[in-house]
Amino acid sequence: MTDAGPAPAGPMTAERFARLTDSILASVGRVIDGKPEAVRSALLCLLAEGHLLIEDVPGVGKTMLARALAASVDATVRRIQFTPDLLPGDVTGVSVFNPVDREFEFKPGAIFANIVIADEINRSSPKTQSALLEAMEEGQVTVDGFTHPLPGPFLVVATQNPLEMEGTYALPEAQRDRFMMRISMGYPDSRSEALMLRQRDSANPLEDLSAVVTSAQVTDLIAWARAVHVAPPIEDYAVALSHATRTHSDLRLGASPRATLQLVRAAKVWAALDGRGFVIPDDIAALLAPVFTHRLIPTRSAGGARARGTTDAITSILQRIAASVRVPIAPRH
Repeated sequence: MTDAGPAPAGPMTAERFARLTDSILASVGRVIDGKPEAVRSALLCLLAEGHLLIEDVPGVGKTMLARALAASVDATVRRIQFTPDLLPGDVTGVSVFNPVDREFEFKPGAIFANIVIADEINRSSPKTQSALLEAMEEGQVTVDGFTHPLPGPFLVVATQNPLEMEGTYALPEAQRDRFMMRISMGYPDSRSEALMLRQRDSANPLEDLSAVVTSAQVTDLIAWARAVHVAPPIEDYAVALSHATRTHSDLRLGASPRATLQLVRAAKVWAALDGRGFVIPDDIAALLAPVFTHRLIPTRSAGGARARGTTDAITSILQRIAASVRVPIAPRH
């Protein structure tokens, strides 16, 4: 059984926002069993105009999540398998000499799509990884001095294996900072894994997915979420959390101003998905770890010398920071 297709166009309202986003979540959830938080994070990054980094061991559904989101949105999709021999031009495109017109013409690379799946991004060299920097930040690529805009909406969903696994290159700090959120899929529970065995023994669930929203509707959803209100005390709260990471004794690299901006943008979508037109402190607190963790570097004494312990160390530090920063309270009327 396939979906009926994208919902008809119409003016965006709170009810329509909820209906369209629920349909996307349900569509992706048909493929990704038992991982509603991961599915919500992927949709959040799309609507917040950010990018998603999924880090986990092989075989837990990282690529499947990205492909299911892409299949649920009527938009162009490209998948790039990052390997050690992948070149920057394979990602961005190259200028090729046309002997007929006797001039160079640009041949777009795989980055020219609405949703780009960068599979195993940390298996390519840092030089190739850096080919994504301009595209992820500015929605464009520059080749031979000419700038080429990317189609909108634009989302990079990158997957990577843990750094201690063989044949991987750590993403540089500038690259990690371009990702709005980093999440881990984790192993499925026993029920979900047994259900997967039964459902996928003879068919690929992705083949039954069809788009439930158009790219134009995604643009409307983005605009609706962008209009969610953020009160000045909430903005000050986000800034205070960021500043606390920059002065914490257990961190040698704190959150960047880009991280603060993306935290607030993500909180807007989080609020909209909860049916609210305004951000509350709980929205900021709920997103603090997925938005900040991959950007921070702990000191050696705090666990920064051990790759496996880094994430746990940073999560613990963020919990202490969140507990120490004053939470704004709404005034009584």
